[in-house]
Amino acid sequence: MKDDSTLIHYEHVSERTFDEIVTSFEKAVGEVTSDAFQKLLAASTDAHDFETRVRSFEGESGFMRFLDIDHGAWLSHMGLPAKCKLYILGNPLIARTMLEHDLGAGLNVPVRMMIYEDSATGKTRLAYDLPSSLMARLRNQKVTAAAKRLDEKLAALAKAVTGVEA
Repeated sequence: MKDDSTLIHYEHVSERTFDEIVTSFEKAVGEVTSDAFQKLLAASTDAHDFETRVRSFEGESGFMRFLDIDHGAWLSHMGLPAKCKLYILGNPLIARTMLEHDLGAGLNVPVRMMIYEDSATGKTRLAYDLPSSLMARLRNQKVTAAAKRLDEKLAALAKAVTGVEA
C-alpha cells in the first residue's frame, strides 16, 4: 500500500539565542529515560496508577522528552560547526487519545521538534511537523480531532520558548 499526503511544517524563527531556547524548552518539558519508563510500566498496578506515574514526568507544558539527539555535537567532530538539537517528546496520555482510535497513529507519536541555529541568518528556529497533517492519511475523524489538540499544545510550547508564532 502507498498513499500520498500533505505535510504541514511549522518553524518559529526567533531572535532569542539557541542556548536560551534550548534552556527554556528543556525546562518546559519533563524528561523520562527509557529505563525510567520501563520501570514505570513494571510498577504500575492499574490505569489510574499508570496515569499518576506518567504525570510525575510531565513538564509544565504537559510533555516529556524521551530522547535528545545533539546533531551539532557530532557534526562538529566532522568539521561542520552547527547548533542543532532534535527532541523526541510526547506524553502517553496524549498519545492514547489518538491510538485508541487507530494504532497507525503510533507511527507519528511521540513527535519530533528540532531547535537549530540558522547559519545564514544567525536566528534560532524551532521546527516541527503538525501532527494533524501527519495523521490525516489515517482518515479517522477522532484521530484528526485529537491530533489538532496536539497541534495546539505544540504551538503553545513553541511560542512560549521562542517568543514568536510560526
